[in-house]
Amino acid sequence: MADQTDEYEVFDFSNVEFTRDDLVIALNDMVKEYRKLSHSFEEAKAENMSLKSSSAESSSDELEDADILKTELSKLQAENELLRNEISELKVEVAK
Repeated sequence: MADQTDEYEVFDFSNVEFTRDDLVIALNDMVKEYRKLSHSFEEAKAENMSLKSSSAESSSDELEDADILKTELSKLQAENELLRNEISELKVEVAK
């Protein structure tokens, strides 16, 4: 397992035989990896902002729908009360 090499291999600074070119290559690799990670971070950040915005819009739409439903309920309750009063008046007339 110690001989296994992959893209995550760490530069061995304990080796006294490394050259300036080895250091430059290692640094360039680190810069490339940083750029990839930075780009991925920015994409994730943009997606997060988009999701937050979408969520806020949904919440706003739901609140607006709830307000509309409350208004309609109030209208129906008022109409119901008027109809009850009318029924009461008609019952009085029928009783006479």
